[in-house]
Amino acid sequence: MRKQKINYVIRRNPGYKGKEITAKRELSFGIQLASRLLLDHLSYQFNKDRLDREINHAIDSGDREAFDRLSLQYQPFTWE
Repeated sequence: MRKQKINYVIRRNPGYKGKEITAKRELSFGIQLASRLLLDHLSYQFNKDRLDREINHAIDSGDREAFDRLSLQYQPFTWE
């Protein structure tokens, strides 16, 4: 992978009179990508489990309208 460029922008703030300002590097692209993939997977799994519970509750309670509405929301999760 190509290395990403990092640009630092230092702006003057009246509160920094004479104080030293240190610029911090961003996280590497690999770490950013891995963390984004992990968060995407966790949110996907959470939403799928939540919809599973709500669909099961709708089936148990016999609520046909809620089941139809939730099954439409669940369709994107079936493309695994």
